[in-house]
Amino acid sequence: MGYYDDHTQERSNRKRGSKAGYFFSSLVGVIVGALIVALAFPMFDGNSNTTVNTSNSAGQSAETQSVSYDVSSDVTGAVEKAGDAVVGVTNLQARGGMFGQESETQEAGTGSGVIYKKEGDSAFIVTNNHVIEGSDQVEVTLADGTKEEATVLGGDQWTDLAVLQISGENVDTVAEFGDSQALKPGEPVIAIGNPLGLQFSGSVTTGVVSGVERTIPVDVNQDGQVDWQAEVIQTDAAINPGNSGGALVNIQGQLVGINSMKIAQSSVEGIGLAIPIDMAQPIIEDLESTGEVDRPTMGITLFDLANVPAVYQQDELNLPEEVTSGVVIERVVPNSAADNAGLQDMDVIVEMDGEKINNSMELRQHLYTEKSVGDDMQVKVYRNGEMVEVTMTLTDDSQL
Repeated sequence: MGYYDDHTQERSNRKRGSKAGYFFSSLVGVIVGALIVALAFPMFDGNSNTTVNTSNSAGQSAETQSVSYDVSSDVTGAVEKAGDAVVGVTNLQARGGMFGQESETQEAGTGSGVIYKKEGDSAFIVTNNHVIEGSDQVEVTLADGTKEEATVLGGDQWTDLAVLQISGENVDTVAEFGDSQALKPGEPVIAIGNPLGLQFSGSVTTGVVSGVERTIPVDVNQDGQVDWQAEVIQTDAAINPGNSGGALVNIQGQLVGINSMKIAQSSVEGIGLAIPIDMAQPIIEDLESTGEVDRPTMGITLFDLANVPAVYQQDELNLPEEVTSGVVIERVVPNSAADNAGLQDMDVIVEMDGEKINNSMELRQHLYTEKSVGDDMQVKVYRNGEMVEVTMTLTDDSQL
């Protein structure tokens, strides 16, 4: 019995020792685990959105600390640099009053604009010509909500650009011109403007350059005939009504384009168009300094040969059968470049500087983009069935 009792006590002591060992081991494990958790997940401070709550041994809550992240990226940096240079442009037009009441000025449309220069007490804004077209008054809304009355210095229907002048007192940010010729397809770009009006002022959309040196047919006078081929930047950054005249900037926050239009078809999505800033700059300078663009002129009125019935092309114009395209001179203005070069009414222009001319759009494109006032231009025409070549010295409208 004693043997059993001794061994029972010994076993009992061993059991108590074993339990103590287990308890000690568990306690050490808990402490080590807590240390690992504390090291792996330290309480945030300085740069997080996390709110930290701690409790004391009595279960009372200690002080709560709330901090925030400093979120920044290339896009936010570009918007911070250029965003305040983008303004709202409101087209105000007089509306006749009823029952003898005086007319009142009402909003006819809104768009966007970009402050590109501040000089002396004035600031200068570029926008689209169609944004301010027909206006009796133009109002500019700055990024901080300040409203300024604007003076329209000039507009150009061919490039759809216009320049405004406002007081520079409240203007702090001016856009920096970039290099639109350096743009590459796939390069990130950001559109900033006021889609659907001033309630969404300063809206930012992002995308990429989808294409460069695109040409888009434009009907300037809305007569159903294409008058011009506009050179544009294509982007998938969302451009909506009201964005017109706003900024397209690169990732450095530099102005590379003036948002102008979008392809608005139910089956088309993500095709926005902007005027390249390199093409816009000389137009902006002309409009700011003289109110108009200094373009060469020939001094003729014209219409497309394609609109003349075939029987008249041969009977009245005496054209060879193989000549089916060109531009007919309807009238030569006296003392114009065309008159001085010897061109006549009903001459049919088929070539300029060795370049075939199929229609009036191609004629304007050659004249306005490749020639300057004072340049000589070689012109080939058909007159009474014979080819005639002349050289004219181009002038501007002021010389007519």
